[in-house]
Amino acid sequence: MTEPITGWIWGRNLRALLELLSHYTGYTFDETDWVTVEAGVQDTDDEAPDGWYSYPLVGTSTTLEVVLAQAVGGEEVSVSVSGASTPELQLRTDTLLSAFASN
Repeated sequence: MTEPITGWIWGRNLRALLELLSHYTGYTFDETDWVTVEAGVQDTDDEAPDGWYSYPLVGTSTTLEVVLAQAVGGEEVSVSVSGASTPELQLRTDTLLSAFASN
């Protein structure tokens, strides 16, 4: 089992991150998914161990477990992605986190 890929992104980039990760797994991330995630992340706290929200991206090629929490008082969202089992998916996931943490 691989280690989770962790980092943070700007909250405004969350939907794009999830849409691209979904594409890589063979899952179609739609408006219903977004409404669910948006509501789930709303009351999260990245400093509380039980304050995170988990959302699975169950695709045709793999399943990613994305765990999210907002920084209290900030615009950042902490992200942990488990299940990236191939080197290619690990690199893509890490690259997305880096890109979406940029202004």
